[in-house]
Amino acid sequence: MDIETSIPLLEEILGKWKKELCNDETGYKNHVYRMINFCFALHECTEEEREKIIIAGAFHDLGIWSKGTLDYLPPSIDLAKEYLEQNGREAWIPEIELMIDMHHKVRKYSDDRYPLVEVFRKADLVDVSMGSVTAGLSKSYIKDVRDWFPNAGFHKRLGELAWAWFVKHPLSLPPFLKW
Repeated sequence: MDIETSIPLLEEILGKWKKELCNDETGYKNHVYRMINFCFALHECTEEEREKIIIAGAFHDLGIWSKGTLDYLPPSIDLAKEYLEQNGREAWIPEIELMIDMHHKVRKYSDDRYPLVEVFRKADLVDVSMGSVTAGLSKSYIKDVRDWFPNAGFHKRLGELAWAWFVKHPLSLPPFLKW
């Protein structure tokens, strides 16, 4: 399996968020590249599916930085919708909204109309678990992708954000988890 090391559409979208991402820019960008590569390895994509995955990947966690919150799914979805509307892709909104909203679903997502939702969920799980969960990908491929796109503090930053959430809400699960 090939590793996509330069995705112009992703660079274009994330390039507009450099200021908000600040010190987390490299970590987030690398996370998105890893996820996209895992998606492409999990599912043979059409060009349209590839574009949907790239757009959903770019926006899926951006609400953390745009709104400064761990309750980031609604603002991430809003950013993706705005982008899709501005680029004549309104028909893609339902699927990309689900891809973002369900990417931390604990159980499998099942809806034959939107197979990319489950692909996206699995790819994020592979990355967030740092390859402990493989979703059927080879450990060597996961390692190669992780070597090409190093963590750059991304998981540490997620840990800091989760800790801050638990300090304020010790009896509540983070709002991004779905059953």
